[in-house]
Amino acid sequence: MKFHMKENGFETTFEYGTLQISGNEEYGFRPYQLMVSSVAVCGGGVLRKVLEKQRMNVKDITVEANVTRDPDAANKITKIHLHYTIDGENLNEAKIEKAMVLAQKNCPMAQTIIDSVELTESFTLV
Repeated sequence: MKFHMKENGFETTFEYGTLQISGNEEYGFRPYQLMVSSVAVCGGGVLRKVLEKQRMNVKDITVEANVTRDPDAANKITKIHLHYTIDGENLNEAKIEKAMVLAQKNCPMAQTIIDSVELTESFTLV
């Protein structure tokens, strides 16, 4: 990856398109937003694959991320709580709980931050 300095942040181009990154939301995605998005979407994607392998009929997964930051330590992320809303038919709560543990163990983004950021998860079935 290569990042180029612009007037109000940085820019990089990937196969899918150009990504604008800035500490100011008016000019691009903030770095902490990208970090949290990576963890949330990676976790949701791995959870989806685990549930599909367990032959659970999942129609939709929504991930809500709540972030705690420490203003006294460079505003670093100290905690991310991911809440999954899972829509499907005949879903088993015990199997979902086991699938969430397995998904976190197999999510590269979660494993990257696990020793420095408290990561918690919960879910609701609809």
